[in-house]
Amino acid sequence: MNLININDQNLEILCKGTSKPTICILSGMGSPFYEWEEISSALARKYQIIMYHRPGLGGSEYIDVTRATENVTNEIMQIVTKLNITEPIILIGHSYGGLCAQHFSKLYPARIRGLLLLDSTSVDLHRLDQLDLPYLDENDSDAAWIEKCKEYAALSPKELSKQLDPILTEEQKQLPHYIQEKLIAFYTNPSLYKTMLQEITSWEQDASIIKSLSFKGEFPVTIIGRDKKKCLSNHIADGVPKEEAELLEDTWHQLIMEQADIYKNAKLIFALNAGHDIHLDQPQLVIDEITQLIHDFRSYK
Repeated sequence: MNLININDQNLEILCKGTSKPTICILSGMGSPFYEWEEISSALARKYQIIMYHRPGLGGSEYIDVTRATENVTNEIMQIVTKLNITEPIILIGHSYGGLCAQHFSKLYPARIRGLLLLDSTSVDLHRLDQLDLPYLDENDSDAAWIEKCKEYAALSPKELSKQLDPILTEEQKQLPHYIQEKLIAFYTNPSLYKTMLQEITSWEQDASIIKSLSFKGEFPVTIIGRDKKKCLSNHIADGVPKEEAELLEDTWHQLIMEQADIYKNAKLIFALNAGHDIHLDQPQLVIDEITQLIHDFRSYK
């Protein structure tokens, strides 16, 4: 395990490759960077890749303090400084990591040469909470997840293993065995749920702050959203009423499209046959679009 000390905390970090530009990948809420193995290994043949786990995730040290997306922006700045990365980076953000990437893009636009938002959490995420979704509100709302995180944070790794069975998704079970072992250890770490609790509690306020900031960047942006039809089918298969599933996916789809309005000349794609974890469902698409961002920067201005 490789560690880097940031703000007197040891954070788990993975660096691959040495060639410029540097690509920084921010994983989603409660998501490990281990599952980016295929994408990071492919890109590391030509570029430098850095990924890290936020405090409390994976091998990163947990400290009981308030967490917000601005913490992540500060951590990224300190990481690139410690690694002597002086040139602008390609920044990739998935889900909640995308919300953090949006914050960074507004605070430090000069430090970015390209931005990819992968089914990113929206700065208007509060609109999802305003939907009339009785089934999902009971089982998958912020309030429901806050209670789950409180429950899971109090369990031991062994108890979490029993509670979460099966621990891995079908997509994750396709990853190499040693990655699956890392994923299981990641999900059965009580600190994960302490961190998730902090992030969920803060993210609507974070989104409001990010939305209030103006964007002054001059770099290419690509936004990739999930396949609405595939997700609709998955929701219904999981027992979500069709009307609720349709309302949720229609709203999420609209929020993804609106992200393109924030960034000048943003490229908008919806990944066919991909759910929320597009990096697992369509890894080659993600690789291709990151590579294209690198080339686009040369002629962007």
